[in-house]
Amino acid sequence: MTYVELIVVLGIFAVMLSISMFNYKRFQGKVDIKNLANDIALKLVEAQKSAVSGKLVPGATFNTKPSYGVYFNRATSSTKFLYFADLNNSGGCDVSGVACTTSSSVGGEVLDIINITKGNSISSLQVNGCGAPITINGSISVVYKRPSSTPLPIVTNPASGCATITYYAINITSNAATQAVTSQIRLYQSGRIQIN
Repeated sequence: MTYVELIVVLGIFAVMLSISMFNYKRFQGKVDIKNLANDIALKLVEAQKSAVSGKLVPGATFNTKPSYGVYFNRATSSTKFLYFADLNNSGGCDVSGVACTTSSSVGGEVLDIINITKGNSISSLQVNGCGAPITINGSISVVYKRPSSTPLPIVTNPASGCATITYYAINITSNAATQAVTSQIRLYQSGRIQIN
């Protein structure tokens, strides 16, 4: 092997390394946002399965099987969401009669608080099927109730003026400053959950 061949090979490696390092931040943003979308979708599926199977909350004192759901509130925090059991069948998340906020602590109906890390966030909550998507300002609770042959979500605080809802969308965004990466979790009325 001559010095010229060695320099050419090292030059090729240097070019490949610079291209991969340039794209690494965007690649990491894509990985992070897909992981976050999967985490949100898994919590929604967990709520579906817990509600349909009639899972009881340990230590709860009631005779009926609770509904389960996930609570989002962009107004107070776009970096947290709650997983809850609707113990009093109010149709949403509340603690001692007071509606949940993302600052609620675990206990009562709140079973888990999921923090979104790495600078990623929930960018918007939308209702689709009424022409243009309608953005929901504030909070929504996606609740799955039992018994139901199809685990369709009951969304509290939906957008008003929309008679035919195709799906609800939870839009998430990465923190990549130069090229933001986005993803969307869709909740269909049939109970299907899709990640785009």
